[in-house]
Amino acid sequence: MPTAYLPERSLIRLSGKDAEDFLQNLITTDVVSLPAGEARPGALLTPQGKIMFDFLIWREGEGFLIETNLEQRDGLLRRLTMYKLRAAVELSAGAEEGVTVSWGEDAADGTVDARFGKVGIRLTRAPGRHAEGLEDAYDALRIEAGIAVSGADFALQDAFPHDVLLDLTDGLSFRKGCYVGQEVVSRMQHRGTARRRVALVGGEAALPPSGSEITAGGKPIGVLGSVAGDRGLSIVRIDRVGDALARGLPVLAGDVPVELSLPAWSGLAFPTEAQEAEQ
Repeated sequence: MPTAYLPERSLIRLSGKDAEDFLQNLITTDVVSLPAGEARPGALLTPQGKIMFDFLIWREGEGFLIETNLEQRDGLLRRLTMYKLRAAVELSAGAEEGVTVSWGEDAADGTVDARFGKVGIRLTRAPGRHAEGLEDAYDALRIEAGIAVSGADFALQDAFPHDVLLDLTDGLSFRKGCYVGQEVVSRMQHRGTARRRVALVGGEAALPPSGSEITAGGKPIGVLGSVAGDRGLSIVRIDRVGDALARGLPVLAGDVPVELSLPAWSGLAFPTEAQEAEQ
């Protein structure tokens, strides 16, 4: 049973009779349909529809737990408090340090991460330190699953939810009522204008450091994010990748030849020239 302790993760607790309605009207996740025992991704957006904070959310008794990066926690807590106004909601930083994850058929008890379930992997999360284990192993698993996170794969306030596949991991609702940034992301969904997506990067040799430019035929198409040996993630312009593949152009991460693919579970494909012409 592989495990990893993630010391950079932190928690926010929300409780009170208005907690569910408060979150439902604010974040991208449909918390009303969120079942007990399941963690789903989510985000608090800017009015322009870009990700201001990204996180996981799950139920804890009658309230909720939000898991986010430690460096984001205080800012997110302040922002949630600002939106609270007169709602009967109590917010507080969790006392636990870090989060422990476990994966495999015999994964430890905890809250099941729905993102990994898309890939057929059972991975559980539990607040605090309950086991040892290398964080690198978890990052390698996350990369193979095509799961992007802020900081490593994209900058906050620079990516739309579609860019990081929140629309495909139950982290972005198009059926519930309005929330901050909802109009913009709904327009992207209905018009099919999402052109940046998370891609898996496979190198012929060890990949260069995160932040290296990915090019096709010498033209930039993305930036390398998380890296584990010869595997990595990047948010790329899928139309430009499709054009490069159709023309047989070389794709490089820095100076390393690479192959790009979209996560199989996503059902996405790089558009062909004919499909682009129809747009």
